[in-house]
This record gives sequence, C-alpha cells and structure tokens, in this order.
Amino acid sequence: MNNHIFHLAFPINDIAKSKQFYAAGLGCEVGRESPTSVIFNLCGHQLVAHVTKEPLTPQKGIYPRHFGIVFSSEADWEAMLQRAKDHGLSFYQEPKHRFTDLPLEHRTFFLEDPFHNLLEFKYYYHSDAIFGQRDYTQVGDTVSE
Repeated sequence: MNNHIFHLAFPINDIAKSKQFYAAGLGCEVGRESPTSVIFNLCGHQLVAHVTKEPLTPQKGIYPRHFGIVFSSEADWEAMLQRAKDHGLSFYQEPKHRFTDLPLEHRTFFLEDPFHNLLEFKYYYHSDAIFGQRDYTQVGDTVSE
C-alpha cells in the first residue's frame, strides 16, 4: 500500500443535509466550503460534494455505482456500523457476510445518503483478497438489488 489520498467528487443538492449525513452521521471532518460545494475527510480521503440542480434519483440496486471504505481492522468496521446505527443513517443493505468460508470472505453494509449516493463499508478477513485471489471470479453480489 502507499500513502496517497483518494479523491471522489459526487452530486448533492443541499449543503446542510450533506453535512448532517457526512459530518454528524459518519464523523467526517468538514474542510473548505462554498455555496456550491463542501469537502469532507472520510478516513483520510477527500470527498467533495458538489451541488447540482439536476434531479438526483435512486439507483435500481448497488451496481454500477457506489463508493466507500475497506477497513483493515474489523473493530473499525464494527465501530462505523455502530455509528451509522446510533445516528439513524439509512441502510441500503443491512450488514452481512459475503463469500463465507472462501478466502474472499468479508463483512459489508451499504448506506444511502440523502442524495441517493450509495456507500459501502467492508472488512476482509484475508487482506490479500482486497486486490488478489485471482483464482476466484466472484466480485460483489451475483444479483443486482
């Protein structure tokens, strides 16, 4: 791994609602802010929420678009899960295990922000499955939800 910071820009239509979800809910630090955008620090990564006048509509499942964090510690994953529950955040998919008893096994849950952006939070039992385990072809859920 390296020490680079990931940057992601995504659409919102209300700065205050985005701060409620990302800062108060997820615990992101708020960075610079303008009338049309706000920067959040999510686990050391830069999220930039940009206000759009375009309609923001729900996806029909978790694919093709979502973003999130892969935790290196199960305790950190559990802490984020508990924080989401404690702050009443909207679960798009409840916590579950994927690929049980395989080297790909991981825990995951999905949240939906107020603008229909989907966020996934994962913890892999075997860290080499994050980028490796090329002998396996499973990636995500087999059925779009």
